[in-house]
Amino acid sequence: MHQAGLQLEQAPPISVPFRFFLTAPIFLVLAAAVLLWRGPEVLESRLSPAALAVTHLFTLGFMSMVMVGAMMQLLPVLAGAPIARPRAVAAITHTGVAFGTLSLAAGFLFGAPWLLNTGTVALGIGFAVFIVAVATALWRSPVKDNTKRMLWLPVLSLVVTVALGVTLGSSLGWGMALANVSIRYLHPGWGLLGWAGLLAIGVAYRVVPMFQITPKYPTPMMKYLAAGVFLVLALWSVALWIDDGTWGPFAIACALALAAAYVGFAATTIVLQQLRRRRQPDVTLSFWKVGMACLIAANVTWALRVFSPTELPEAVDVLIGLLALLGCAGSIINGMLYKIVPFLTWFHLQPLTGAGRLVPNMKEMLSDADQRLQFRVHVAALALLIAAVVWPSVLVYPAALTLGASGALLEVNLLKVLRYVRNPMPSCLGSRSSHPQPTPATGTSMQHK
Repeated sequence: MHQAGLQLEQAPPISVPFRFFLTAPIFLVLAAAVLLWRGPEVLESRLSPAALAVTHLFTLGFMSMVMVGAMMQLLPVLAGAPIARPRAVAAITHTGVAFGTLSLAAGFLFGAPWLLNTGTVALGIGFAVFIVAVATALWRSPVKDNTKRMLWLPVLSLVVTVALGVTLGSSLGWGMALANVSIRYLHPGWGLLGWAGLLAIGVAYRVVPMFQITPKYPTPMMKYLAAGVFLVLALWSVALWIDDGTWGPFAIACALALAAAYVGFAATTIVLQQLRRRRQPDVTLSFWKVGMACLIAANVTWALRVFSPTELPEAVDVLIGLLALLGCAGSIINGMLYKIVPFLTWFHLQPLTGAGRLVPNMKEMLSDADQRLQFRVHVAALALLIAAVVWPSVLVYPAALTLGASGALLEVNLLKVLRYVRNPMPSCLGSRSSHPQPTPATGTSMQHK
């Protein structure tokens, strides 16, 4: 089967990505629960124990959980690189990341070194299995195109992120001295700008034109942007390492170049979305617009902070983190789940079709109203958290409740789609010969071998 250049016949069992997708919203609810419990303390400093717990529940439990599941699905489909024994790899990675994230967050909250150590080891094992499996699949793939090269970059970035994270975890748990203070900056830098950012860029090149019916990204951008970001990240890391964490002129210049690159990507995405051929309202498009706007706002705010003649309060750093994590990454992930999960379910049900029987289309699996409700709650949570940075003692609690509601609604919506996988007969398939055959939003039909 081929759909717009996709090698769908190599996709893993649907249980492989779904176990990650269905777990992610639970961690979003847990992050909201910690925010509700610890209140203003979370927003006082990005390095407070409570803030570190919430940050890792979000970045590891929510973001990385979805990203790992998506990569296990995308590697064979986009790059012709199926992962060997995907169920075993998924089970080990999922267990390691989930258990490790819970242990790490608990270690931060309760100041327990043994929990930090347990979490560090579990996360190291989980991600190591995933990295080895993905790298092996990419290495063996016969495909030689830009998509494959694009997928290598977030994998390499994840290697750096995990290595730096394990080093920091060992420092906190076992009391090991850091070889270089710059590790404290490099770990979040490689995690957000490398692992998450480069994967988002690579995925956007394929799914934005395919699902949102936009023109393709400019060829020079697709050819050079990701590689350029990776190279500048490496130069920035070397500069910080040499100066032992001191932000010299070269390190600042590299960081500004990275900010400009991501602003350029976000602006290009917004322009392409304005040129989309299909004008009907789409929740995924709304999520992406919010994400791109927050990406621009986060980078512009950071640049203003760099050039500010006076020292800015810690709240500015917290604001930048909110815009980048929940505003950008959280919005994109929410939006993509509403395309990926129904599409995978629709594709999974195709073999069940028979004479006069049709698989329900993606809109039937999950209504626009359900998606739109969760989108509005997500935006409300983002707005309340941004306002809570200024007035934490009052607004942090309604912000936490709204964030938890967003995660719960996302989980409920994903479970609504899952019911079609668990019980495809007889309610999901029907004799509706008058109903148009459902297809993904690519404007083309599936071709079955």
